[in-house]
Amino acid sequence: MSHPGRILIAGGGIAGLTVAAALHRHGFDAELVERGAAWDPGGAGIAVQPNGLRVLREIGAGAAVERAGAVLHRWLFRDRHGDVLCDADLDALWGDVGPMIGIERARLHEALRSAAAGVPCRLGTWVTSLSQDERGVSVRLSDGTAAEYALVVGADGLGSPVRQAALGGAGPVYGGQMVWRSLAPLRARELNGVQFWLADGSFFGLCPVGDGRTYGFGNVAEPRAHDAVPGRRERLRRRFAGFGGLVRDYLDALEGDEQIHCGPIEWLELPRWHAGRVVLIGDAAHASSPMMGQGGSMAMEDAWVLAETLRSTDGVEVALDRFVARRRPRVDWVQRQSRAVGEMLGRPPEARDQVLRERGAALLRDRFRPLATPP
Repeated sequence: MSHPGRILIAGGGIAGLTVAAALHRHGFDAELVERGAAWDPGGAGIAVQPNGLRVLREIGAGAAVERAGAVLHRWLFRDRHGDVLCDADLDALWGDVGPMIGIERARLHEALRSAAAGVPCRLGTWVTSLSQDERGVSVRLSDGTAAEYALVVGADGLGSPVRQAALGGAGPVYGGQMVWRSLAPLRARELNGVQFWLADGSFFGLCPVGDGRTYGFGNVAEPRAHDAVPGRRERLRRRFAGFGGLVRDYLDALEGDEQIHCGPIEWLELPRWHAGRVVLIGDAAHASSPMMGQGGSMAMEDAWVLAETLRSTDGVEVALDRFVARRRPRVDWVQRQSRAVGEMLGRPPEARDQVLRERGAALLRDRFRPLATPP
């Protein structure tokens, strides 16, 4: 379309920075506001899957991410003692789409901020209210300013103020699991991919992220709770004391309570992702469990497809309808598969382990191969 006017992006996480870079690359006039007073990606680490890396390459951030992270060649499921239940070859699974990259979130955000450097950004600022008509969206921001925009993109996460202002309705729901995420200085030859060590009602994941560091994430099925920072490292060690091998080595390598992030797994499934000239992307639209590890990659795909659809479609609202129609089936697939993986891992260990030994690699292939096609 001929450029419709200014676009406001709310949120400076993976979704917001990727859409900022993508819109700038297509020549759109965009600006970004981020609630945090400083850049703080949080979350420790992430595995950027090949379909996400494909987008990063399109916006000029792929090479930086590949340099900063570690290539993940395999996806393993083990029992809590370390016995291998399933070992899948990720290079064969994804083919020529590209590698999977384990990377610290801070390094990923550095690459995204560099790619989006041409887009003006205001920190410590968020959307407080908005109204719209057929001509555009009137937005009031937390710093007291107000402005008119042709389009507002809500990339502001699970608690999205843009979602609440434009669509209202229910927010995210607790997914039944708490997760502890951290980084530790652990280098091991056995860590050439992502590993899930499984117990009864819990698992611990390990993912190398480069520079001799490893991302660890411990999930426990339990009621939602608050885990205070003081003493968190020792409590985490006790929670996973029954695990052996690399998990014990990882827990021993943790250096302090403050480096461990704890939070709930939350789901969000909305009937609508846009209203008029306001559209949601990433977790603001469709957060799900991390069982497929696709949250970041789905946000990146959202961002690229939105920019591409705006470029190729006349009329903002028509473009947003087409964006949702194109993205919904793929996102629904990931959410269904995330739920299926969670249900499988929640089976009694004997039944779960048998399934993984017999069909684990085939199940992984069936779940991920549809995402090898372009979004």
